Amino acid sequence: MTSSPKVAPQGAITDVPGIEAGHFTDSRRPTGCTVVLAREGAVGGVDVRGAAPGTRETDLLSPSNLVERVHAVMLSGGSAWGLDAAGGAMQWLEEQGIGLEVGPARIPIVPAAVLFDLYLGDARVRPDSGAGRAACEAASSQAPAEGCVGAGAGALIGKLYGVERAVKGGIGTASVRAGGFTVGAIVACNAMGDVVDPETGKVIAGARREDGRTLMDTRRSLLAGEPPLRLVQAANTSIGVVATDAVLTKAQASRLATAAHDGLARSITPAHTMLDGDTLFALGTGASGRPAEMVLLATMAAEAVAIAVVRAVRAATGVSVGGLHVPAMRDLAGP
Repeated sequence: MTSSPKVAPQGAITDVPGIEAGHFTDSRRPTGCTVVLAREGAVGGVDVRGAAPGTRETDLLSPSNLVERVHAVMLSGGSAWGLDAAGGAMQWLEEQGIGLEVGPARIPIVPAAVLFDLYLGDARVRPDSGAGRAACEAASSQAPAEGCVGAGAGALIGKLYGVERAVKGGIGTASVRAGGFTVGAIVACNAMGDVVDPETGKVIAGARREDGRTLMDTRRSLLAGEPPLRLVQAANTSIGVVATDAVLTKAQASRLATAAHDGLARSITPAHTMLDGDTLFALGTGASGRPAEMVLLATMAAEAVAIAVVRAVRAATGVSVGGLHVPAMRDLAGP
């Protein structure tokens, strides 16, 4: 597979103290997984907005439930099969002595979400526990790679009018600093809809017209009455993590995950559909020692997510697998 090109830096989720990130990218076909580590534990929250999610341990993050802190979040390709990657992260964390002490055992808490990337290559190749372990071994506090790596390796954008008219998706990261806080995000973008630059309102990646070189604008096409050519159940989904150094309660972490979805809505259209499993996690490391200012943090989280989505498609490269060629944003004939 072609390595992802570099795009201008705009921060990363690892700018948040206490957060590390790592990828595993499978060389056999475009798929992989991405882990976000919080070795010291972080207060966690989640919001699932898509109607076709694949998740693990999300109920645990409800503010009314017992466990306060998580030690990692796993993002994976492979659809429901990819949930196995979280088990590999648990094994690795246990070996590092990291986890929740429960009687005689130490149990790492690793929520997870998956996306559908089985269009490209042999669908029997998908992330497993070994892939999750490899992502943990690769994790560091350095800015993670972007584009067609990790959970974004097999991501596609704009499939409502057929996968043969899609554009390559990927994974992106960003961070925002304001008011003495840092908020970072990492998003694997595999949306059914198009990606829009929130600064201009223009579609920059998504469903292509029959000429294969220009974008059709899914939102406008739907509103104009152009019926979708193909509807594939649960074959999409954008997943990600937002993290902050603010001191959060569990309820605040849940609310931060909710607000972060505003970033998906700004940068993906349509978002949160019946055919997407859009899921965002929120982590609070508390490293700043400062209590949360939720209006500010919510604004920062949405901003970081929107930037991360745009960066995901700008860093992506085209791919050809099994007779299917999917170009990237940079391959098209113009904005």
